[in-house]
Amino acid sequence: MRHAYDFTLLRNGSRDPTTRVFVAFAIERAACSATSPLMARIQRASLTPDGPGSVSIDVSGDGTHAVTAWGPGGSWLAARAERLSAHTTPFSPIFARHEAVRRAVREVGHLHLPASDTPYHEVLPAILGQRITASQALRQWALLCDRYGDVAPGPLGLRLPPAPERLLAVPSWDFHRLGIEEQRAKTLRTAARHAPYIDRTRDLDPSAARTALMKLPGIGVWTAAVSVGVSHGDADAVPFGDFHVKNTVSWALHGRPRGTDEEMDQSLAAYPLQRWQVVRTLERAGFGAPRFGPGRRLLDVARL
Repeated sequence: MRHAYDFTLLRNGSRDPTTRVFVAFAIERAACSATSPLMARIQRASLTPDGPGSVSIDVSGDGTHAVTAWGPGGSWLAARAERLSAHTTPFSPIFARHEAVRRAVREVGHLHLPASDTPYHEVLPAILGQRITASQALRQWALLCDRYGDVAPGPLGLRLPPAPERLLAVPSWDFHRLGIEEQRAKTLRTAARHAPYIDRTRDLDPSAARTALMKLPGIGVWTAAVSVGVSHGDADAVPFGDFHVKNTVSWALHGRPRGTDEEMDQSLAAYPLQRWQVVRTLERAGFGAPRFGPGRRLLDVARL
């Protein structure tokens, strides 16, 4: 059985100040020797129950992990290195019920999803992704961390996500300058105010964690799924309400370039508890729906 690891889910864009991921693709565990080449390098900084920390993880093709950590939270992150690399997160192989899924598994391999165990870290960029394009959200995440995240421990040059107290102190006009309008700024403040509650969701199963997050104002199905998909390695965290995902599923499974969330829900019912794993496998295999018409107009709130 060929295995693949979705390392890049840990990173919010190539310019994420908190996370860097370098990947060498198409390395199969079964085919690797003890001297197998590097499969991935993951560098990450986050806020942990023990304090801020940074970790660097080199993953070899044979599954060997070389881990170096810094800061009060470094040991906490290091202890979870194999969850960050998706090597010890819960996993089940996909049994394809559609030809496209069969082809995707054959091309990509059986995909393992990473788990960060840092729910507060993941919910912030998910909130930024509400109602705007991915490129805008990724840019705002980088700006927010650069301006309000402290320098992370160690020599990696990473920054931490903004601590709750720093986020609560950000004035409304500074959010506006970053392009973050009042509604998302309000939800960011809600997340900061309830950071201990959010972090306690790491002890819940993924479904319960999503439900718990949705009890907070401003956090709905999409935001909870995007957050828990990474914090828990949730293989079933489908982001209903996403502009692209439903079209990817419709195109891959039915040959229709546009679909609905209801249709996607029915189609993915054939893969209980693995719906997000299936979607990510299709995406990794290149099953993107064709685009029609002009691109979506970008509204720059900071210039208003």
